[in-house]
Amino acid sequence: MIGARQGTMTVLQRVVAAAMSQDMRGFVVPGMDMARAAGLDLEGAGVRLCATPRHANVLIVIGPLPAGLMDAATAAYAQMPRPRAILALGSGNLAPLPLADANGPLTQAGLVTAMGALRRVIATGSFRPDVDDFEAAALQTRTEYTCPMHPEVVQAAPGNCPKCGMTLVPRETAASPHAGHTMPGESPQMAARAEVKPMAGHHDHSTSDHGAHGHGQHHGHGHASETPAQYTCPMHPEVLSDDPGSCPKCGMHLVPVDATDGHDVHDHGAHGHGQHHGHGHAKKDDHDGGHGGHGGHGAHGAHGNGEPVDGIEAHFMSMVDLTRDMPASTDGLKMEWIDVPFGPFFPGLPGGLQVDLTLDGDAVAAVRASSAVGPGEILPQGATSPDAFVDHLAALSPLSPVAYRLLACLALEQAAGQSVAPDIARARIAAAERERMASHLGWLAGFGAQSGFGWLEKRAAAVHRKLHGATPAKITTLGPEITALLARIRRTPLLSARLNGIGHLPDKDALVGPAARAAGVARDARRDDPRYADLGFAVLTMAQGDALARLALRCGEISQSLELISGAGAIAMPEPQGIDAATGKGEAVVETPRGAARLSLTLHNGKVTAAEIETPAKAQIALISTLAEGRELGDALTAIGSLDISPWEVTA
Repeated sequence: MIGARQGTMTVLQRVVAAAMSQDMRGFVVPGMDMARAAGLDLEGAGVRLCATPRHANVLIVIGPLPAGLMDAATAAYAQMPRPRAILALGSGNLAPLPLADANGPLTQAGLVTAMGALRRVIATGSFRPDVDDFEAAALQTRTEYTCPMHPEVVQAAPGNCPKCGMTLVPRETAASPHAGHTMPGESPQMAARAEVKPMAGHHDHSTSDHGAHGHGQHHGHGHASETPAQYTCPMHPEVLSDDPGSCPKCGMHLVPVDATDGHDVHDHGAHGHGQHHGHGHAKKDDHDGGHGGHGGHGAHGAHGNGEPVDGIEAHFMSMVDLTRDMPASTDGLKMEWIDVPFGPFFPGLPGGLQVDLTLDGDAVAAVRASSAVGPGEILPQGATSPDAFVDHLAALSPLSPVAYRLLACLALEQAAGQSVAPDIARARIAAAERERMASHLGWLAGFGAQSGFGWLEKRAAAVHRKLHGATPAKITTLGPEITALLARIRRTPLLSARLNGIGHLPDKDALVGPAARAAGVARDARRDDPRYADLGFAVLTMAQGDALARLALRCGEISQSLELISGAGAIAMPEPQGIDAATGKGEAVVETPRGAARLSLTLHNGKVTAAEIETPAKAQIALISTLAEGRELGDALTAIGSLDISPWEVTA
């Protein structure tokens, strides 16, 4: 819906459209962490937040979306039911998304104004007859190939399933890189089975739905051939070959037709004693005489190639055969592994973080994590003025822009051989500590939502919004509210029980920021800053190194930031001082809310000509595998969330 509908609506349409204009269900991209960082109260503006785009009617875009997230945003918009709309706050060009139905600055006032405009658009345009279909390159379909028995197996080209040997079947899927699954890691045995080729002359029944619901595949009522020279698959009797070999569908060894006594072939899958492939209605097979029959219950009539066992008839299909080539779990059991993508807009994880988990049952077997935001360019236009450089570096890190403004200012001033007055230095520290408080509170709100503690989400988010742009006097008045919140967190036994022992990090050398300090490592750039020492700063540490310790550490740092702001007496946004036409090299380190960031740069005649940066996000993302592998899925996601990662800070 772009623009208002031309013409008139019926009375009923007007009533329905008016009701729809009041029902604002929003899906936020890149995520609620960005909305909180901007100080937005979406629910206060009349938006009901949805965890998936399928339940939303408004795509809310917060800030400029980097190219790395555009395809994912496009896919989210395509999933939304009609009528749908786009609300853009602080965003520029949204292509390939349609033009926004309402725009506004990235402020609460801008949000309220844009919501009013959006309601008018919906009230007048919900029944437009001329709405074009949404088309985008990321939504174009491509053909990929998957296994009917193992839908997690996906390949770009035809072939055989590496798990069961069945012929892969084609399917159409979205061209977006975020659509579908990738193949899990293959064992050598899987790779060997993937090389099984279809036999000449056999009928391809790969289109039959072996993963269907409740009704298996009936392959006909004909008896097996009496020709002893033919071979068949005990699991797939429609497969016939003149030579011994392996089944192209499941990889089992073929057995002589006469070994089945001519009746087992008929019984397989025909009367409920064959292989049970799932829980739905199977597709009609194109085999002559075949039709959807009743599903089986295990493999009662199925004969396999298992080794002889006393008391079990020859060729019985045992679980040993079924799981022979599957990876083994940590407990020794062989399970089917599947790949599951999380992100880049997954609720409970930072917006822009892509985490692909390989699951062994409900346990995480392997992890691949990365930033979907992209590396960013520190100097996109070559030589840059100091003011423009400071603004650009802050924009690259929207979850903690003040810390990166301070980082840029300190490096610039060192390169220029300049320093600032002590009162300005203290005011800068107060601004950085206000941001640290807000960042930790924003993390508490998101962590509360992820962990199921709604009261924590609401109370932390409310205090977070009040801190946005607050003066020292305002922060002082918020002190009792903040202290009460922290006290409740500490005395909530269910919260402690949920986090205790989760996400322990043994390698202390790899830790940064709060994760390091929560593990007993006094690693904090503020410790070496004399301006912080003048305010009475001391590094806080915890010993346990788990998610509970990281929670407690951040709560302690919130209280500490209150004291530092009170001691500073004023708050001033970091701005470059006395650069002029200076030439030189500068380096600085600032403890951001997520860890130390380091910047080195070169000034030439008052212009930044080169710069290199190291942020904590790379080290944090590298910890995800350690946190998640070998752990139950719920615990793994909780542990990842406890790191408080900002994918936006991964810059080149």
